[in-house]
Formats: sequence, structure tokens, C-alpha cells
Amino acid sequence: MKAPKNRRVFVIGYGAASPLGKTFARTWERAVKGEAGFRKVTRCEVKSARNIVGEIPDWDPRTFDFSSEKEVYNWNASFVILTMAVCKEALENSGLHLNGETSSRTACLIGSAINGTDSFRIAAENLREKGPLKVSPYLLPNLCANLPSGKAGMLLGFTGPIFSPQGACASGNYAVAVGSRMIRDGDCDFVLAGGVDMPIMPEIIHGFANMNATIKICHDDRACDDPSQASRPFSIDRRGFVLSEGGGVIVLAAEETLSPYGLKAKAEVMGVGWSSDAYHFTRPNRETIIRAIRETIDDAGLKAGDVEYVNAHGTSTTNGDSTEIDCLRAVFGDRLNDIPISSNKSQIGHTLGAAAAIENALAIEGMQRGIMLPTINYIPDPQFEGLDFVADGARRRHHEIVLSNAFGFGGTNCCVLFRGV
Repeated sequence: MKAPKNRRVFVIGYGAASPLGKTFARTWERAVKGEAGFRKVTRCEVKSARNIVGEIPDWDPRTFDFSSEKEVYNWNASFVILTMAVCKEALENSGLHLNGETSSRTACLIGSAINGTDSFRIAAENLREKGPLKVSPYLLPNLCANLPSGKAGMLLGFTGPIFSPQGACASGNYAVAVGSRMIRDGDCDFVLAGGVDMPIMPEIIHGFANMNATIKICHDDRACDDPSQASRPFSIDRRGFVLSEGGGVIVLAAEETLSPYGLKAKAEVMGVGWSSDAYHFTRPNRETIIRAIRETIDDAGLKAGDVEYVNAHGTSTTNGDSTEIDCLRAVFGDRLNDIPISSNKSQIGHTLGAAAAIENALAIEGMQRGIMLPTINYIPDPQFEGLDFVADGARRRHHEIVLSNAFGFGGTNCCVLFRGV
């Protein structure tokens, strides 16, 4: 194999769909205002009225110019068409034009936690109710993790490598990390990296509820009359995350491609750190998370004191939030009190494999505009005394070095460090 080229990697664009909006622009607009995108389930029927979720507003795959009624019928795994839409938005935002020179040098890595589970549900119901001949011949392609990237390639015209980094709720960061390594080493010049998940299905909703991962709204809960308060990372009354759907894609580019193609860098991918817990399938391992954070900073050639903002995993679970702060304290020591920390999940909920990619886009846009997004719904918890969760609303503050944390089921951890440009 050829020696790696050791190229620098930059972010040149992004796209997103979230409970705050079906485009990145709309998501950002509402995020800055401190709004949340939560409501009772409308996407499907569930047995309990206690579940609050995050749904992409006005989501209808038929509204896209590339998506006909037949296309929607055949590709009934919702993450397929959502991936196509978000990749298209990200590519347009980046200013990269795919042609004979760039297409073959452009890869697409889209991770997902649940993939095409909704397509399997439809097939199982058709088999049960209508018989074997009504199982779609598109079922197996709808279940393939790489298929959304493949369909995006058919739409947009790139022919570089396509695959799906499967890192559960850290999938978005894994996509950015692996894509950055591919560009650094010279395997490609551009990468569409991110994650997409559409988990609003009865089985997924009830499964998370039964494992006490998601919040159940009781009559005396402050979210009972105001669903926007359901997700409250680091708050003393946090009771589980809000399950959400969404997608995020970051466009990465090699440094030497920027000037020849007239591309503008928004941020640089400075460092990557990853580890696995070997501990428990849901409970985090403090030791290995600390290692991942430290390796990220070391990979960037920086010191802990250089980090200016932490975009936290911050799911709003009791144990998860506490462990993340413990790990940050171990890395940053007393200086953690001076580093703003916020969790976008307070506004968009937990979009599983899409979470890190959406959060990265928001963090980079924040560096571009000199804005730190807030952790909304925060009521102080004494165990976090002295920490700054940007709880007083979006804050205007210049910052250049951002740490993005992402952790997933199975004990998978991936952190990325960005520098604004």
C-alpha cells in the first residue's frame, strides 16, 4: 500500500433535518431562538400517551423533486429518501460540483443505528395479512446499511467508496472520523459523512421506554402540559432522553482541493479519538471514555487547555449525563468550570445514529457565527455546581476549538475535535 499523504481535512458544508426543521437553515433558526421540537407521537400509533418524541416537521418524502410516488412506495425504509435529501442539501451548501474530476474522488459514509427497520415492519405485516407474494422484492435492499449512500450517489453522481459506519448513537462521529482518515491518507478527496435514523415506530418507542432510557411523561411532570421541556440534559430532574428522528451530513474536503475548486472551509477536523468499553451494553465505562477524549485532543496536537467549548453527548439520562461530566472533569480538571458545555439534544432530542452529525453541523455553524447554542430546560443539579451549560439562551462568544462527544450502545465511543476557520 502507498504511504499516507497526511493531508489536512476541512469541513466545507453540511445539511440536516431534525425535529426543529426539515432543512439545516430552519433547524439553526429555531435552535438559536431556544426552541424545542417535541410533541406527542403522530407518526404511528402507540399504546401509551406518555411518550413524547421528536418528529421532523412536515416530513413528506413525496415533496422532493427526485422522489415520485413509485419511488416512495419501493423505498419504504424512510432513511433512504431522507439520506438522499440531506446529502443533496449538504452538497449544495458546500459549493462542490460533481463532475468528471470530482465524482470518482467523492465518497459517502452514512451511519445508522436502526437502518431500514420500518421496511421490515411493512413486509412482516404484508406477509401476515396478505401472503408471501406481497412481500416487496425491494425489502432486502431497503435493509442494506449502505443503500442510502448508494441511492444518494445515483441522485448526485459520486462514484467513490460508499459504506455505513455502524457505531450506534456514535455513528455520525464515526462517519466523520473514518471519512477524515480516508481523505488524509489519499483514498478520496471529498466525503459526505454523517448519520440518519427514522426510529418513530411502536416497537422502538416501547422498547426504549421499557428499558427506562426514554422519558415517560407523568401528570406531575413539567413536560405534561409543555412537551418542549421533555429533554433536559444535566438538569436535576432529568428522566431520560426524547427519541427523535433526523439526519445530518457533513461534507469533508482535502486542503489542496479548496482553492482549485473555489471551495470555502468552515472548519478543520483536527483530531479523532475512539474506544470501546468492554463493560456493559448500555452503561458507560468512565475509563475508556476518558481515553477517547484524551486521544482526540492528542491527535489534534493540542492540550486540554486549548478546548474552548464542548458539544456534549448529553442525552438527559441520569447516569449518562453524570458519567460524561465525570469524564470531562478527569480530562480538564478545575478548568472545566471555565469551558461552556451544551447539549443540542435539549432541543432536538436523541436522533440516534444521526445525533453527532447534526450536532457537529450546529457546532460548526456556531463557530462561524460566534454563537454557542444553549442547553434549554436546565434546572441546576448540585453535583454539577460551577459548570456552565449555556443555560441562559444562545450566547454570542467567539470560539475556535470545539470538542464533540458521541457514545453509543454496545460501549462505543467516538470524539472529534474541530477548529473553526
